Amino acid sequence: MSIVEMKVPTIGESITEVTLSAWLIKDGAYVHLDEPICEFESDKATLEFPAEASGKLIHVAQEEDDIEIGGLVAKIDTSVAPPSGEESSDPAPETSAAPSPAQTEASANTYATGHPAPAAAKILAEKGIDPAAVKGSGVDGRITKADAEAAQKVAQPAPSPTVTTETVAPSAAVAFSREERKEKMSRMRRTIAKRLVSAKNNTAMLTTFNEVDMSEVMKLRKQYQERFVEKYGIKLGFMSLFCKACAQALVELPDVNAKIEGDHLIYHDYVDISVAVSTPNGLVVPPVHNVESLGFHEIEAKIKELALKARDGKLSLDEMSGGTFTITNGGIFGSMMSTPILNEPQSAILGMHNIVQRPVAVNGEVVIRPMMYLALSYDHRVIDGSTSVTFLVRVKELLENPMLLMMGL
Repeated sequence: MSIVEMKVPTIGESITEVTLSAWLIKDGAYVHLDEPICEFESDKATLEFPAEASGKLIHVAQEEDDIEIGGLVAKIDTSVAPPSGEESSDPAPETSAAPSPAQTEASANTYATGHPAPAAAKILAEKGIDPAAVKGSGVDGRITKADAEAAQKVAQPAPSPTVTTETVAPSAAVAFSREERKEKMSRMRRTIAKRLVSAKNNTAMLTTFNEVDMSEVMKLRKQYQERFVEKYGIKLGFMSLFCKACAQALVELPDVNAKIEGDHLIYHDYVDISVAVSTPNGLVVPPVHNVESLGFHEIEAKIKELALKARDGKLSLDEMSGGTFTITNGGIFGSMMSTPILNEPQSAILGMHNIVQRPVAVNGEVVIRPMMYLALSYDHRVIDGSTSVTFLVRVKELLENPMLLMMGL
């Protein structure tokens, strides 16, 4: 018997442990070289683990197990021959042949076909939808998060009066219920929890507030939106305008774009803005690099790309790394005011909120304007109070007079 041990590879410099979120190949099934056998959930992303040889797969770890880097996940018995009519996928002269019936059958016996990704599985479970009733659009028929979201709108089973408490979906409300359920936190949620507590306990965090009149920004978007879409194929949103305003202010006030490293301050000659994106597993903050050098359409396209990848769990570790400043928009959920928590090791984060028609005094008269509260949380060890206020006032000025932003003034 010849055994190949499958161990958790080194994934990233700061990652010491992963969670085995899903097996893609059944225990005892024949696996081909480079065929994904399972999925790992790291602190930042979900990754597929490919087979290092062809042979019989022997599970060692179980789903939801936490495994250290270098820990044993599975074994592959390479002495086992492939199923009848199927050839091994070990390196050999290239041939072009259609898959045999046995090959199709072996593929159907794996979890890959019709198996939901972790985020999709959670959505389907919460809505009480059988994965078998959902057609997957991913690789090998894999059910993606988008598939699950579409299914929940169409295929929500009606509750039956004869269902027992053990089979009631988690979202079902029962009068005077005393039931409880215990779920293990996802690795991403655990990491988020640790980072938030660390930011709260290890930084001198303070928040300063201001408000911005969004009239001119909204007028600009309305006036040029159609031509913008015709030229670039993407809409001009608020986020790109906020990113550019922050980038210009960060270049002018480099302390807000700095971070602490030991007894030193690290200043950045570039602006990488992390944009908070909500996913089923929690908030992720992939950065848009060199915002100071990008056009509005380039920022919009990059934000859209990162958001789609984040919601489908397809962000790479490189796409999750870095960032010198963060913007989070609680306004899309209806938030009027908040104090965002720092995204370490960054020294500042800007919180956007909802736009509300409010009475304000303009030139001695009370008028109704679309107003938004802004909140800048910052590390007082790096940024003085005067600098934080100056930064927020500058962002306000650029947004209330967007021609200054367009002309770089």
